[in-house]
Amino acid sequence: MKKNPFTLSFGKEPTQFISRLAQTNEIIENFTDESPVNQICMLTGIRGSGKTVMLTSLAKEFKKYDDWVVVELNPMKDMLLSLAAKLYSIKELSSIFIKAKLNLTVFGIGVSIDNSLPISDIETALDKMLEELGKHNKKLLILVDEIVNNEYVRIFSSTFQIFLRQNYPIFLIMTGLYGNIYDLQNESSLTFLYRAPKVMLEPLNINAIAKMYNQTLGISFEKSMKMAVLTKGYPFAFQVLGYLCWNSENKDDLNDIMPKYDQYLEEYVYEKIWSELSETDRRVVGELSQKDEVKIKEIRDELNMNSSEMSVYKSRLLKKGIISSTKYGYISLTLPRFAEIVQNWMMGEE
Repeated sequence: MKKNPFTLSFGKEPTQFISRLAQTNEIIENFTDESPVNQICMLTGIRGSGKTVMLTSLAKEFKKYDDWVVVELNPMKDMLLSLAAKLYSIKELSSIFIKAKLNLTVFGIGVSIDNSLPISDIETALDKMLEELGKHNKKLLILVDEIVNNEYVRIFSSTFQIFLRQNYPIFLIMTGLYGNIYDLQNESSLTFLYRAPKVMLEPLNINAIAKMYNQTLGISFEKSMKMAVLTKGYPFAFQVLGYLCWNSENKDDLNDIMPKYDQYLEEYVYEKIWSELSETDRRVVGELSQKDEVKIKEIRDELNMNSSEMSVYKSRLLKKGIISSTKYGYISLTLPRFAEIVQNWMMGEE
């Protein structure tokens, strides 16, 4: 029996996934340009939007270049120390650092070097390591998945800014929920992150999803398109629906799997999203769950809000990726089956 090619695991690159060619190529072309406009990029989007998958895809692309070094850091550990250790663990680079007489034994990294005093400051150590990378025409790409506003990330970001000013060939891609990125860039010493491009992950192409279902599941294109529309281009929903259909004995009857589809979306993602919304956010979403598309004025009137108040909540929900505004004066929910699930929650609260 063939293994199910779809996955329900977050952070794991699925066997079947749809790449974001335009957004991926834009980042690669900028970073590899002789004079890159930016050396930082931040990927953001709602839970399950494919941030980690895109980060993994970018890592694979940059590893194809001989002059690029790719390192991933854990935001819950000392990132500066981890960076130095990971760079030194790369055989080609460790020989460069040894020849340059960089003694990092104070940090438990490398070996003692004759006639070379140990470096006792991690920022100084990285400064010298990056200098050597530049001399050998190496570029460094650092990847950080799911950043949070903690001390490790703040110290790392401040140091990265210093290295940028020194024109080192160093690049950074971070992923994170909108709220976490917003909190981090609002730190008084890190406002430079406001200028970093934010790539909001948009829904996947519906036609590409339908084609993938058609080829992988062996079902008609008509059925594949119906399934694709049910996902609304949401990457996690694409995986869930494909996973359930693969396991279904009757692939022609979606009614059999819809209850499980709702359950997986609710338990894996939507409950967490809902718990992170304010009471007023929930009231706005509740109004939106009544129709496919709602006039902003109707919501304002129903919730007794003025224009400026509504603008705040609209902006926040847009940045979180929960709503979209494709037509002037109207907003709608972006997530598949979210409206139905929200209505069930609200009826349960009555």
